[in-house]
Amino acid sequence: MHRRRRTALVLTAAIAAAAPLLTACGSDAHPGAAAVVGGQRITVAQLENRVNEVRSAQRAAVKDEAQYQQAVAQTGSLTRDTLHSLVLDRVLHRAAQDADITVTPKEIQQMRTGLEQQVGGSKALETAWLQQYGVAPQRLDDNLRLQLEAQKLAQSLGTDTSKPAFWNALSKASKELKVDLNPRYGAWDVQKSSRVDAKTPWVREVTAAGTQQSA
Repeated sequence: MHRRRRTALVLTAAIAAAAPLLTACGSDAHPGAAAVVGGQRITVAQLENRVNEVRSAQRAAVKDEAQYQQAVAQTGSLTRDTLHSLVLDRVLHRAAQDADITVTPKEIQQMRTGLEQQVGGSKALETAWLQQYGVAPQRLDDNLRLQLEAQKLAQSLGTDTSKPAFWNALSKASKELKVDLNPRYGAWDVQKSSRVDAKTPWVREVTAAGTQQSA
């Protein structure tokens, strides 16, 4: 597999689909909020809208009812994963800002064009991201921006996204933003922001590297 393609898949699998360790949290002070990040609310309605975008895209992509139900079953944790993605997006963006990192629309388009060439076109890329990572087609560019920020942040730190230095930067940003999740969805563990559900080879690499502790 082409290295750029492999890097993109690794980042997407980890950032868009992974879930943090969840602990008790007190978001009762923020009624109607799924999370509060940097004093800004991610409302339950916004979260549900994002989840519905994915479900609608799955429904449009899969005409057979049995196959659609199978797709839904395979993404049973979609709501929690989507909230994690929304929060991590803001955390990563803050870490990138702290490092004076920016991503331009041209860079996003270049990355998208390269990926489209590898998978066989725009539609194929959208389908792949939807099926594998639960990213709705209209959110694909946002996801690619997230990946580019992660790549650039790691490079600025002289490391890569599997190393402690990268996750320490995210932990620092989490503390700055005072991430607070509604107890309905768990909680954001600032001290262990690198703790993710080991479902991908990259996550297992992080664990092997000693950046995560056993639960």
